[in-house]
Amino acid sequence: MGNDFFKGIAINPIIAAVNHSNKLDRALCSPCENLFLLTGNITDIGKIIEKIKLKGKGVYIHVDLIEGLSKDIWGLKYIVNKTKPDGIITTKNNIAKFSRECNIFTIQRLFMLDSLSLDSGIRSIRESNPNAIEILPGIMPKIVKEISRRSNIPIITGGLISEKEDVIESLSSGAIAVSTSNEKVWYM
Repeated sequence: MGNDFFKGIAINPIIAAVNHSNKLDRALCSPCENLFLLTGNITDIGKIIEKIKLKGKGVYIHVDLIEGLSKDIWGLKYIVNKTKPDGIITTKNNIAKFSRECNIFTIQRLFMLDSLSLDSGIRSIRESNPNAIEILPGIMPKIVKEISRRSNIPIITGGLISEKEDVIESLSSGAIAVSTSNEKVWYM
């Protein structure tokens, strides 16, 4: 599980974060091997995932952001069984934990606001044991190093990544990849 994700990251550590349907076609034409789908609804998500897979790209859906989908275990089961994404992204500890128990590739998204969110984030990932962590905002190399030191889980950075320097700093800090909706970064 997750081998395709890590193979894609080895080819290109930049992940196209698709936060609006009008970006999908451009993301599909980008050199990014993996896409984070941050948009969609329960009626169109299956077709979107199918379109992405036809292009040979990995698709990881942020289940918390899919409209019309219950943000609980039943919503997760439904979306995974009906649409077959390569994995999911969530901020919810219970969803991450259940997803891992079901052998679904899981990326847990953590928002780092202060030292309290750092400590609670570390506790959360220890409980849920996701396959990878996405840290937002992604322009905090010191925090990436700290989370890397305190966990043994691959780290992705995202949020506010807008320049080549941001990508280099993130990867140099210990992140394995960078997710961004900034289209110019997709081509770096």
